[in-house]
Amino acid sequence: MDIVRRKTRQIQLGGVLVGGDAPVSVQSMTNTNTRDVKLTTRQIKSLERAGCDIVRVGVPDMDAARSIGGIKSGISIPLVADIHFDHKLALETLRQGVDGLRLNPGNIGSASKVREVTRAALDRNVPIRIGVNSGSLEKKLLEKYGGSTAEAMVESALGHISILEKERFEIIKVSLKSSDVRKTIDAYRMLSARVNYPLHLGITEAGTLIPGCVKSAIGIGLLLAEGIGDTIRVSLSAHPKKEIDAGFSILRSLGLRNYGVDLISCPTCSRTEIDLLGLAAKVEKAVSRIKTPIKVAVMGCVVNGPGEAKEADIGIAGGKGRGILFKKGKIVGTYDEKDLLKALLDELKEFV
Repeated sequence: MDIVRRKTRQIQLGGVLVGGDAPVSVQSMTNTNTRDVKLTTRQIKSLERAGCDIVRVGVPDMDAARSIGGIKSGISIPLVADIHFDHKLALETLRQGVDGLRLNPGNIGSASKVREVTRAALDRNVPIRIGVNSGSLEKKLLEKYGGSTAEAMVESALGHISILEKERFEIIKVSLKSSDVRKTIDAYRMLSARVNYPLHLGITEAGTLIPGCVKSAIGIGLLLAEGIGDTIRVSLSAHPKKEIDAGFSILRSLGLRNYGVDLISCPTCSRTEIDLLGLAAKVEKAVSRIKTPIKVAVMGCVVNGPGEAKEADIGIAGGKGRGILFKKGKIVGTYDEKDLLKALLDELKEFV
């Protein structure tokens, strides 16, 4: 059954729509020094090739803020500036042509400073993401709720939203992130019942590659399955490209984005008689830049292998030192193990 997504107000970051009936977009954040325009641009270009829809950069000082224009001129996807405390950094990135801001109005300073930023953003039609993190909640809310609870996160978000709404600023999206999966899920569920602004999903500080992907898949995936969420970032202690790969894997598994290669491979067992693990790793690397929606199966034995391979667009099923190549459910050849990879990739090139 198809997922029925919650209808939210639609906003636009550069050329990417977020919310409404727009596809769930995938984001990442650079880990380079933003002041280094060449290095940061190079990393963003690699994220573009991986399929990244929106990218964010940290802006810790004015030198970084002044670098935004140079970075933006060298990339093709929307650029978001992540800013804390100093409203002058937000104003400078807006002058540099940034497509979006990530900030908390509450830590920008006085009402007049918030007003200055919101007016400048509104003049340029630049959205603001209110980013609430459980680790940086206001002291009064921590005292009120006895800690960083989901309820405290939601109240913080609503307070920041009201600051912008008082300035008649409504080009807003919101995130409520915690490293605690259940707390994050509870917070998003509560906020989604209160506002119709688009929601940016993520589990913050999720960890290294495997635990981070697991926590993110559970938290982001559960919310998306309930129809909650308009854009996602899988936060990993890994190269940002891994965040894009994980994000699209989550969306593909829920049928929310049909993008790139859906690689199916078996976990191996005592029946496997070819080097399935090595073969699957080589196929994964070879297809990593393919954006055409395609299902590829790499199976290791005759039990489930042929059936799974037949359901894929292209697939192989191994036997004893040999394997069968399938295309659209039909056997197109039998090959020695040493020739299987080349046969699969040749067929894949033709298909794509």
